[in-house]
Amino acid sequence: MTLTMGIPALLFPAISLTMLAYNARYLAIAALIRQLHNEYLISQSKNIVLQIKNLRKRLRLIRNMQAIAIMSFLTSVITMFLLYIEQISLANMVFAISLLLLMVSLFLSFIEVQISTKALAIRLDRIEENK
Repeated sequence: MTLTMGIPALLFPAISLTMLAYNARYLAIAALIRQLHNEYLISQSKNIVLQIKNLRKRLRLIRNMQAIAIMSFLTSVITMFLLYIEQISLANMVFAISLLLLMVSLFLSFIEVQISTKALAIRLDRIEENK
C-alpha cells in the first residue's frame, strides 16, 4: 500500500472526536468527585471513600488515554511532514506507530468504560437493596 497525505489526514477527525469524548468523561468524573467530596464532608461514609478510589483509577486511565491520543495525533502530523519531505519509509514507520498509539488509547478507553459500568451496577444494586 502506498502511503499518501490523505491517509494520515483521515486520523485527524477520528482523534479529535476521541479527544472530545475523553474530555467529556473527564468533566463528568470531575463533577462527580466534587459532589462526592461534599457528601463525604457531611457523612464520612466508607462507601464514598470507595467510590472516590474508583474515580481516581478512572481519572488516571483518562489522563493516559488523552496523552496517548495526543501522541497519536502528533505522530500522524509527523507522518505528513515526512511524506512532504519524501521520507517514505520513515513515514510508514511513524504512521504505524500512530495507529498503534490510537489502538492503545482506545483499549484504555474500553477498560475505563468497563470500570465505569461496574461502578454503576454496584450503585444500582445498592439502590435496589434499600427498597
